[in-house]
Parts: sequence; C-alpha cells; structure tokens
Amino acid sequence: MPGAARPDHIEDMTLRTRTRLASVMLTAALPPVLGPLPAVADPAAATASVGTTPTTAVAAGAGDHPASPRSGIGARVIEEKRIGPRQLDLTISSPALGGTGKVRLLTPDGWAARRPGDRWPVLYLLPDGEGDHRTYTRDYHIEKWPELRKTLVVMPQMPFYGFYSNWWNAGAGGAPAVESFHLDEVRPLLERRYGAGRQRAVAGQSQGGYGAVKYAARRPGMFRAAAGFSGFLHPLQYPEAVSGGAEYLGVPWRKIWGDPVRQRHIWRENDPYYLAEQLRGTRVHIAAGDGTPGALDPPGTEPDPEIPGLEDLAPLYPDEVISLTEAVLGDESRTVARRLQEAGVSVTTHFYRGTHSPAYWERELRRSLPLLTARAEPDHSVRPEPGGVGVVEVAVQAEPKPNQRRSSQEVTGPVCRPAISQGAQFLEPPGPPPGHDS
Repeated sequence: MPGAARPDHIEDMTLRTRTRLASVMLTAALPPVLGPLPAVADPAAATASVGTTPTTAVAAGAGDHPASPRSGIGARVIEEKRIGPRQLDLTISSPALGGTGKVRLLTPDGWAARRPGDRWPVLYLLPDGEGDHRTYTRDYHIEKWPELRKTLVVMPQMPFYGFYSNWWNAGAGGAPAVESFHLDEVRPLLERRYGAGRQRAVAGQSQGGYGAVKYAARRPGMFRAAAGFSGFLHPLQYPEAVSGGAEYLGVPWRKIWGDPVRQRHIWRENDPYYLAEQLRGTRVHIAAGDGTPGALDPPGTEPDPEIPGLEDLAPLYPDEVISLTEAVLGDESRTVARRLQEAGVSVTTHFYRGTHSPAYWERELRRSLPLLTARAEPDHSVRPEPGGVGVVEVAVQAEPKPNQRRSSQEVTGPVCRPAISQGAQFLEPPGPPPGHDS
C-alpha cells in the first residue's frame, strides 16, 4: 500500500523520532489509487468477499459527509500468507482504499482445527501513523504473550498517516476511506470466514490510540472495550498542531477533515471529545505521558524535532519537557478522560512521566490486557450481537492541593486517576513490571 514520498529530513530521523511524529503530522496526501492489485494466489480465498451493505457510521452529523465508498461491496481476500505457527497475513482487495490493504492475524490456540460456527473473542490492535500491520509482532513479539492465546488478534494496515478516517477530499469523499476499510470490509470478512466473534475490543498506540477510541465512539456497541495509548484524542483542542505539522511536511492536510473552521462539523464528527456520550456502555482506558524523560527513556534521549505550529505550544509546558508531541497528547488525553467521566462512561486512566515512545506503549498494552481480554473465551456457536455493557461508575479524583506531596514519578500537571468502584473488573491497571516506574 504505497503512500506519498516522505521528505528527506524525515527519512534522516531515527525510527524513535519518526515514531513520535506519527500522531502529530497528518502527512501524505495519498493517491486515489493505492497501486495495482496483485494476482489471486489462493482461488478459494478469492471467494471470501463481502456482499453486504456496510455498517452506517453513527456519529452525529455523519449525513453531512460526501457519500463514502460502498466498502462492504466487493471487498475480498486475494492472498493468504503464513508467517509463523500462529501468524497469517491477508491481502484484501479494498474498494474503500482504491487498491489493496494488508491485515496480520495472530490466531488463538485451536484455530487451525476450527469448525463452522467456532468463534473467538477479537482484539483489534491499531498501529501508529506509519500504518504498518507488522508493528505489534515485529516490535513487541506479542505472539509470545500467553495472555493472547485465547484471542484472535487483528492488526490491520493503514495508509501512511491515514488518521483512521474516511478522507473528506474537498467534499468528494472516496479513497482512502480508512474507517470503512477496517470496520466495513475487514471486520465482516473475518467474521464470515476466519472465526472472528462478536466479543470485540480495540486498542492502539499514537495515531492508533486515537483510532481505537474514535472507532468505539462512532460505532456504539461494536466494541466492548477500547484503549488508547498516547492518542491524538482531541484534535480540535490544538488544531494548530495538526495544520503546523502538516505544513512543515508540505502536506495538504485539509483533504482529511477539511478546514477546522469551515468544516468544523467534520472535525467534530472525528473528535472523541464530541462523541463522549456514544461511548456509554464501552469500557475505555486512556494512557499518556507528560513529555518529560521517564524511566523507559534511555540517557541522552533526543528531544522532538522543532515543528512550526507545534512549537508555538511550547510555552504552555515546563522546560523539562523534551517530547512536545507527548505533552500535547497528554493534555488532550486528560481533557477527553474528564469529558468521558462527565458523560457517565466507564473510563480508567494512567498518566505518567515519559515521552512519545514505543517502550511506553508496549508497557501500557500489557497493563491493559485484563480489560481488553476480559471474558475472552471461544464460542462454538454463532450468537446474536451482544447489547451494551453496563456502565461502571468511575470517579476522577481532584487535583492534589499545592502542599500535598507527590510521588517522584507522578506527572507535574493535571492528574486524572480513577478511584476504585466496587464491582468493577478493571479499574486501575496492574502494577508495572519489576524495575519500571509507574
């Protein structure tokens, strides 16, 4: 799935630094067609097409969008490639993308011997702005995690910095329609042929953290739990971070959601802050750092690159912040967490010292697995779509008083930590691994 060429100054950055940019830069206006479709490698796989009408997005005002591609029509698996004992890569012919997209599956125990009607709980893991479907197995080796042996893990590709959205494209709509690819094409294909059940959870890092919370909000009842790690959760809180970062890269960023003033309704439809009520019945976990060096940042960690627009926000933060990206996303995460609590959503949080780095995202994913895999048991019969999950009330504690002593590892800013509510299965993530900070 080719995207637009990256500027030389991005290619010269380290992987760690480029990853930090993922959630801030809405880069790369993708071409309408993402490339020629490869030849069908598995004739049987070619028959696994989706012939149903796509699910309608439920975000308020969605009718103001141009018509999105009828992505549920004609999507089909055209290639399967076994990567390892439990890893399978799918290539999907996607009308929503105007080309092909990849999906990596991490299959549960017993999946290879499945029978018709066998279904497993599903965990969707969304990558950062690079959009690489190999991220979680390549970087974290989640295939070795025992907690995931009863779950079908789905890792879909995203166009480079596609921002988990159906692009506005100056009102014309069309490709890339990222949300439609993931939820109206990939999901039905997996539920039809690959044993995906209807106990679904979704999580993501950086831009994927935004996608996880947004998807759950725009499709109420589709996911019983959602977790976002360092997610760009409230784009309208700092729109200059979006426009400044994109202009730094020479990107026509208005193709995604339009202008934040003239097309404000589209920005709102894609902003979890304004979709808070639609997350009632979904358990949500939000984690982010404060941009200061933390225990998982090695000595000499590079500061984020200076980006016009984003750098204008620097005076809002302490001098010790070296990852302005994470500081901004931490602010947005706290704002959304408070909004969800006000809306009666079951929300838990973990805010910490740290930068915009995969080391923290791996830790946070491990910590949130009890929420994401709760009641993850295979079904051996097809069941109707479950109703909403009951809301667990979570109180957000007030900011400590000025003379209240803080832990040395606690963030120096507004803190949003959930208090324990009786009967909740997951309210505070488990403790960190030995030797790590909180």
